[in-house]
Amino acid sequence: MLEHLRATMRTLEPRRIDLPHLPEAAVLVPIICGAEPSLILTQRADSLTTHSGEVAFPGGRRDPEDADLIATALRETYEEIGLAHAQVEVLGTLGALVSRFGLRVTPVVGLVPPALPLVPSEAEIAHVFEVPLAFFRDDPRELTHRIDYLGQSWYVPSYTFDGFRIWGLTAIMIAELTNVLYGATIDLHQPPAAHDIIHLR
Repeated sequence: MLEHLRATMRTLEPRRIDLPHLPEAAVLVPIICGAEPSLILTQRADSLTTHSGEVAFPGGRRDPEDADLIATALRETYEEIGLAHAQVEVLGTLGALVSRFGLRVTPVVGLVPPALPLVPSEAEIAHVFEVPLAFFRDDPRELTHRIDYLGQSWYVPSYTFDGFRIWGLTAIMIAELTNVLYGATIDLHQPPAAHDIIHLR
């Protein structure tokens, strides 16, 4: 499965967003290697001024000294959860997205070994947890958020795992990764059948 992901990421042409006036950011999508690969996710601290209490991948804004967005994702991940650069096998990037705060966010996909000791930053991270990637394969969404942006509607799944709500840009990234990894057909631009849709404005 992970060899398939490596091969697919080598040929993937990720979506790019040509809005150079928007500041850049990057997140790491850390996949724990194993017979059943899983994702590392965080819940941000309630004290933060943006995205407080939300589930997210580790990451943040690009600093001027970052060589590229991969460097941004790795630096921010180390600062937030103590995952060292040397422990990450970077496979490539998924499609860029625009956050509701006007950041161009690039997801960087990386493989990490199992059972690493992670040390969350008390100032930024309330919890670090894992979710088996197979959980998302059959799209077990509870509801859908409709987000209209740049003339296009996105139908974004909202999942709950072990009491954590996974939605927004994080859910889009997971859905796109699930499509790549499993050949799933989670359509983010068509309304799903038999699900409640909440229009976020």
